[in-house]
This record gives sequence, C-alpha cells and structure tokens, in this order.
Amino acid sequence: MTIGVGGSTPEHELAALKDMTGDIAPIGRVEFEARIRKAQALMRAEGLSAIYVNAGTNLYYFTGTRWHASERMVGAVIPAEGAVHYIAPAFEISTLKDYWLIEGEVHGWQEHENPYALFGDMMKAMGITDGRVGLDEASPYFLTGGLATANPGVRFSSATPVTAGCRMVKSAAELALMQRAKDMTLEVHKAAARILRIGISTTEVTAFIHEAHKAVGAPGGSYFCIVLFGEATAYPHGVKNPQLLQDGDMVLIDTGCQLQGYNSDITRTYVYGTPSARQRAVWNHEKAAQAAAFEAAAVGRRCGDVDIAARSYLESEGYGPGYAVPGLPHRTGHGIGLDIHEWPYLVKSVDTPLAAGMCFSNEPMICIYGEFGVRLEDHFYMTDKGPKWFTEPSHSIDDPFGYEA
Repeated sequence: MTIGVGGSTPEHELAALKDMTGDIAPIGRVEFEARIRKAQALMRAEGLSAIYVNAGTNLYYFTGTRWHASERMVGAVIPAEGAVHYIAPAFEISTLKDYWLIEGEVHGWQEHENPYALFGDMMKAMGITDGRVGLDEASPYFLTGGLATANPGVRFSSATPVTAGCRMVKSAAELALMQRAKDMTLEVHKAAARILRIGISTTEVTAFIHEAHKAVGAPGGSYFCIVLFGEATAYPHGVKNPQLLQDGDMVLIDTGCQLQGYNSDITRTYVYGTPSARQRAVWNHEKAAQAAAFEAAAVGRRCGDVDIAARSYLESEGYGPGYAVPGLPHRTGHGIGLDIHEWPYLVKSVDTPLAAGMCFSNEPMICIYGEFGVRLEDHFYMTDKGPKWFTEPSHSIDDPFGYEA
C-alpha cells in the first residue's frame, strides 16, 4: 500500500489541521508606492504617457484596491509622471475609497453617462494630451472598444510591458505569502491522501479539500480543485463525470488556495494500493522530466529552454514527439502570483530570460489517453544563484510525501 494514502477519516483529518496564517502580514503601503514608481519608470522607457488598470488583479497590484471586474468601468490611470487617478460609478466612490491603499482623485460617472467619454475628459484633466496610453490586457473588449470609439484621438496600446514587467518579478513579501500558501496546500494534500478509501467519490474528496483549506487559514477554501481517479487522470483538466475510487487506481489531485490574494497550485499523483510496473515506470519518467526542467532553469536562460529540457527528456524515453500523446500535450509551466496563470510562461517559444524573483509551476504532465496520466506539479522561484523549490517534489511513487525518506 502506498505510504501515507488511506487509513484515516475526514473528521479526524479536519480536526488535526491548524490555522497556518497567524504570523502572516499583508503587503504594505510602502510596497504599493514602490510598484507605482517602477511602473512609471517602465512607462517612460516604453514611451507610454499612462496606463489604465482595470478592476481585478492589476488594480490591486498597483493600488491595493480589491475590486472585481464587472460591466461597470472601475479602474485607475497611472501616469508616467504624477499621481494616480481613479474612474468609477458615482455611487461607488465612497466604497472605492474604503478599499484603496493608494489615494487619488476619483472621476465619477452617473448611470446614464458614458464612462468612456469621461475617460477622455479625465486624461485631459491629468494633463495627458498626447503620447500612447497602455490598456490593461485583462480589460474586456466592451471596455477597450468603448474607449477607442469615444476617444479616437488617443493612441491605445497594450499595458503588458508595464504590468508584466512589474508583476513577473516578485518581492520578498510576495514570496513569503506564496511560500505560506503553498505550505498550506501541501498539508491539505497530505490530509486528502489519508482519507482515501475504496468507493470514495471524487466529489467527496473535493468537498473535503475545500474545508481543509479553510482549516489551514484560507478563508475562501479552495481556489480551485481537480480530483481524478483511474483513466480520468489522463486528461489534464479532468472529465465531466465524477469517479469512485478502486484498488490500483491512479489518483491525481490538483488544488490550491489564496493567501492575501496570492495563489498556491500543487498537483500530486500516486496509486491507491500497490503500483503496477507500468504505473511505476511512467511515474518515474514524470519525476525525471520535472527534475530536467528544474535543472535547466538558470538565470539568463530563456524561459523556453526549461520547456525544451523537459520535453526532450520525455522524447528520449519514447513519448511524443512534440505535443503528441502519449506524452506532454501542454507547456511545462506557468508564472504564478496574484493570478494563478501569469507571465512569463515555460513554453519553448518564450524568449524572456529567467531572472531572480520570477516564479513558475513545473508540471510536465505525461498523458496516456484511455489508460492514466501522471502530473507532478511543484513551483520554484528564481534566485541569483538559480531555482529554489517552494515545495519539495514528490519523493517516490511508494512514498509520495516522503514520510520515510
């Protein structure tokens, strides 16, 4: 029997989990101010007069304002020089001020008015009458299209060189939040493995993981959760119908939570019962591919080289070629932070050089449709000396959590 899998109950495991967030501090005002200064320096380098950041993670990253995007325009203009200005429905101004950390003048619009036209007036009031304006790449088309139609004299372009240019390199405070979030999810993974029993459903395990994330200190529970048994493990994001666990099934659990907005995202794959020779061989290939990707991650190398390293190893073992299955049908990894998938990406076409502070998933999944799949996903961050794991990779197929390592 796989070590650490089965033998317990949901009630026992939930009672044993403790809040892990007591000593965690949120990002402070000083850091938000530093982010704005960096953004302004990048704007000047890119020849942008200003950027617009829409409600969502970009607005939070730069201003500390937690606000969900909707059909109503809420966001901020950060000029290359000067103070931040906000735009919002007039009836939301008081609430907006309650949420922000970086103060600024708010330009309000009534429900019958055109916020996109107000944006043009706002820019003039800020003294921005020429140059290019970068738009948040996460802005919906109705917003970007509305802005372009109402402001034909403004040259709009993507704000990604600024937003990604800031966000892809994490600060020490961000790394600390991400480390704790991942520590929390790894404890949840261990607890979830212990509650498995023949006949348990993927739905039951998903519900347990949600409550377990709450128990370790994630108020919203699981940010996402994928639980798969048997053949369903071959499909990266799962199948429509739930499964019931059988002896000898491959088990794949991919889940994460948020801590102060920062994401965890860890996948563990193991066997309930005794692994077959086939399961053992594929699992070991997956572990070696993950290690190959990690070893290729050196400061200054292309992000794409990490993907090539994992894919090349798998091809040497007879998988692929390329994205063909049996093999690795998707990229090796993604950046992570306030968004669970963000810049840069570990895919062979990406030329972005690896730099200290960048954070990535490492998950070169092996898919064998109609049989099973194996995904081992841990995240690493770059230091001046190379990559460092947030969580240590799975130890072995017999002892996935390293209890007897």
